[in-house]
Amino acid sequence: MTTEVKPFRVALIGAGNIAGAHYRGYTAAGAQIVAFAEPFEVTRTRRTAEWAVPGYATVEELLENEDFEAVSICTPNAYHHDLTLKAARAGKHILCEKPLSMSIEQCDEMIEVCREAGVVLQTGHHLRSNLYVEQAKQIIEAGGIGKVTFIRLRQAHDWSGSETVSPAFGSIAQAGGGTMLDNGCHMYDLARHFVGDVKSIFARMATLKYDIEVEDVSVANLEFVSGALGSVENSWTATGWEEGFWIYGTQGVLECQIRNGIPRYMKHITRVGGNRDWSRPDEVTYNFTSEGGHPRQVVNFMRSIRDGQKVICTGEDGRESVRLVLQGYESARTGQPITLV
Repeated sequence: MTTEVKPFRVALIGAGNIAGAHYRGYTAAGAQIVAFAEPFEVTRTRRTAEWAVPGYATVEELLENEDFEAVSICTPNAYHHDLTLKAARAGKHILCEKPLSMSIEQCDEMIEVCREAGVVLQTGHHLRSNLYVEQAKQIIEAGGIGKVTFIRLRQAHDWSGSETVSPAFGSIAQAGGGTMLDNGCHMYDLARHFVGDVKSIFARMATLKYDIEVEDVSVANLEFVSGALGSVENSWTATGWEEGFWIYGTQGVLECQIRNGIPRYMKHITRVGGNRDWSRPDEVTYNFTSEGGHPRQVVNFMRSIRDGQKVICTGEDGRESVRLVLQGYESARTGQPITLV
């Protein structure tokens, strides 16, 4: 006798651009998207037609009228905290887009309420689920580049050439910060994922292109508890899309660079063969046809709920990336390095 496995039933809170990535991820994973909540009528009408599921104006209506086990929170940053509390208290597992929230106090409350409710809280740092990040992590843990000594991380873009930035990203009230928060929280999470906890941060930022309340360029220097050093670069003044990491160790280096989505590759450069030629070390190139990040983070979320798999990016992980961003802002404000531990 076989037991029928019920489909994974999920709802989306927020139906903007990033919700589309979650929708595609759940669909690819075989989940059943039952409904969504979206306060803006134009967006709600469009997504209702596109996704062929009910759309509600409020999360209260969604929770009252639909039966599901998990939600993805895909709203502007300012609403993550309140919506997470409501969903958790209704017994729903939560995949919350980054940044987890806009303050450490709010992050702590989100983590505690989810713990009390017995629900999974996963932070949407999808880069942890990317194929090249997973490959790099495996190489580092296997000793493939020796002891990590320095890491450089970069994520930058230009809003597709737009001359303006949406208030959802450009205002303090809705976003809480600019590129150091929006892009930097991903990079700070990767820094911890690859190298471990950060001991201190020294950051600078500026607003040089857009007429907005937040920064559009930032750079930060990190000192890790391990002794390694790091650099994090973020900008909304790039041209196109740039993303990459360079991880240097005592026995090798990992290089991964993406420009406008292609090519997706990573190089592992060492001298394991004893080659002492100055310009020709040993090199292995890993090629990827897709990044896998958004779809794979959804699969990881589902498996943590259904199979008890370890949550790939916990609420505590999300809290730490927020803490690094906030301390980066304090460093930029004071012009001084900030010690975290």
